[in-house]
Amino acid sequence: MTSLTLKELKSIKVLVVEDNLPDVVLVKEAFKESKRLIQVTVAKDGQEAMDCLRGEGRFHARLRPDVILLDLNIPKKSGLEVLAEIKSDFNLHNVPVIVMSESDLDEDIKRAYASHANFYIIKPHDLDRLFMAIRYVEKIWFSES
Repeated sequence: MTSLTLKELKSIKVLVVEDNLPDVVLVKEAFKESKRLIQVTVAKDGQEAMDCLRGEGRFHARLRPDVILLDLNIPKKSGLEVLAEIKSDFNLHNVPVIVMSESDLDEDIKRAYASHANFYIIKPHDLDRLFMAIRYVEKIWFSES
């Protein structure tokens, strides 16, 4: 019997809600460096995110992610609307939602936390800092229980 690596033991499911393709590519690249197997699903707008989480629209099954990375400025439904829906849904309310936004406005940060975001990260413009932010997300939310 061969020993299993950590990547083989349990993969982590991440829903990335982001409409900016370059940001999606960078987040995926950062997760490739992980010691864990990260399965990334991308929703390009707020409605698609909720359809994915509820198994509606083009999604045949509900996604039950281990964590959600959510941009605030997305089309169809804002990130704050999506956050409010997630946190008010009995089946989803305990999924950690990390807001990852370019906004550093105090009012946006306060509104995100008031809507029960688990954490707020201001998107770094520097690639190294983005990778550090993703490592931090992994350390806090992907650790073995």
